[in-house]
Amino acid sequence: MSGWNVIVIGGGHAGLEAAWAAAKFSRVALLIGNPATVGRMPCNPAVGGPGKSQLVFEVQALGGLMGRLADDTAIHTRVLNASKGPAVQSLRVQNERDAYAERAQDVIFGQPDIEIVRGEAADLESDGRGGWTVVTTDGRRLQARSVVVAAGTFMRGVTWYGRHSRPEGRQGEPPSRFLSAPLARAGHVLKRYKTGTPPRVRADSVRFGDLLEIPADPQPRGFTGRPGPRAAESPTWQTHTTAETHRLIQENLHESPMYAGDIEGLGPRYCPSIEDKVVKFAHHDRHLLFVEPDGVQTSEVYLQGFSSSMPPKLQDQLVRTLPGFEQAVVQRYAYAVEYDVVDSTELTLNLESRVMPGVFTAGQINGTSGYEEAAAQGLVAGTAAARRSLGLDEQFIGRETGYLGVLLDDLVFKGSDEPYRMMTSRVEHRLLVRQDNADERMTPPGHTLGLVGDTELARVQAKYARVEAGSEALRRQRAGGQTGDAWLRRPEFALADVEALGITLPELSAEEREAVEIRVKYAGYIDRARQQLRAEERARDLSLRGVKFGGISSLSNEAREKLTRLQPQTVAQASRISGVRHADISALLVHLRQQGVSRET
Repeated sequence: MSGWNVIVIGGGHAGLEAAWAAAKFSRVALLIGNPATVGRMPCNPAVGGPGKSQLVFEVQALGGLMGRLADDTAIHTRVLNASKGPAVQSLRVQNERDAYAERAQDVIFGQPDIEIVRGEAADLESDGRGGWTVVTTDGRRLQARSVVVAAGTFMRGVTWYGRHSRPEGRQGEPPSRFLSAPLARAGHVLKRYKTGTPPRVRADSVRFGDLLEIPADPQPRGFTGRPGPRAAESPTWQTHTTAETHRLIQENLHESPMYAGDIEGLGPRYCPSIEDKVVKFAHHDRHLLFVEPDGVQTSEVYLQGFSSSMPPKLQDQLVRTLPGFEQAVVQRYAYAVEYDVVDSTELTLNLESRVMPGVFTAGQINGTSGYEEAAAQGLVAGTAAARRSLGLDEQFIGRETGYLGVLLDDLVFKGSDEPYRMMTSRVEHRLLVRQDNADERMTPPGHTLGLVGDTELARVQAKYARVEAGSEALRRQRAGGQTGDAWLRRPEFALADVEALGITLPELSAEEREAVEIRVKYAGYIDRARQQLRAEERARDLSLRGVKFGGISSLSNEAREKLTRLQPQTVAQASRISGVRHADISALLVHLRQQGVSRET
């Protein structure tokens, strides 16, 4: 195949979603050094968790891949924060690591509009007509209207094992040696970030009887509503660090490239190495660690929470200080990886470069961490790249739509000085944008974008029509002098308790019954959250299109420079830019009033 509209560079979680989304519109080339690495899970063998499951549910509702792949290869599912309210409940799915990559390859390689091109990108050249040429290291010139760069941790990647380093994108894989240069040459500011991964331990060397077992939920849940047949097949476990672990780390900090000053890159605050935990939280005498299988019949387990860049010999000693790991054999050692990222404030909300129109970036290259954040960005970038290649109108996903909108908005208008991780605390109106209603929120815009077909849209609309019918049945019927919804709002009552009073409901699936319970039980809170959101929108959703920020003398110099560079479209977006103060927003509002024209978006 030739004559591609979009070229996607990289086959990790961002590249997968970008290629999958773009192929719904046009022909795509997926440029990758080794097709066998497509869909690989280089870090933890799991999808979801707080703040992350919400992203995966939204990607699923927009026609993406990650939720489907996770469900197909699930071996353990749990709803985290199940005892708390629905705003923070989060699904986490443990996966058969190798099967996940195999399933991803089956899907991607089987898509007729995606051509796998093996090679390494050496340069990006504008064709002068709005298109781009990707030049490979062997001299091929691949042409397309749009390019998505999803290079992960590979751009000038260096891995560290103690004080020793080597050029790698991740363990055993060559780095992307040349992509940083064309991005920097075009004017992108590149930053250096660092992340890491824990050791993998031979499962037959672990005393699982000494660990705390965490069973899967008895009723498996899935991102698609159809978890795979093995979704409750394996437990996970917990262990913890000991005084001996902490002593060894403290005595050998000079062996850590971070503490020795070898690594320049900024590391993730919310996923620190075990060295960081011991040093920064010295008052804690132990740190919990999660022991996760890489598969049902796996030869390895993954030590979640034990990321390290200590040398291998020291890792052997450290791992054997953990309860249950006294005879442990490390099969793959932990390492840190240092790599180049772009400054995400140089992108549009569709992740298109402001200095290289037609080039989009997605995933860890934008300074994020995590499979889920990468997949969400890949879907956005791939969709926008394909629509641009066909001359279709540009469509944006706003902050108010959910976690995906918050992710984009934060990256573009706030940026980050460390690997960005999605968390529920970043989302102002999280009661309105829960994981359980992602399909209701995101399927209609997915249909508008061209990612979701008529059949799926109709299915979701019918589902929520039944949910509303169930809610209305509770409001309409009475028992014991109260309506059904009043009974259900009692903390001790579930839907089954209300039905036991003689109130009847239409036939609903388990998922629809849950939706009815949430709507009714939290109706007061949800209504207040909606009123607050509407009030904020009225005050702040004023358009800034066409405003010449440089000419507003009452703005601070920093605000004037950043507003001119980032070109926010609304007052709300402007208010989230780092360095734009409350006084600057007041000056903007005064300026808009002086214009004497309506600026509602």
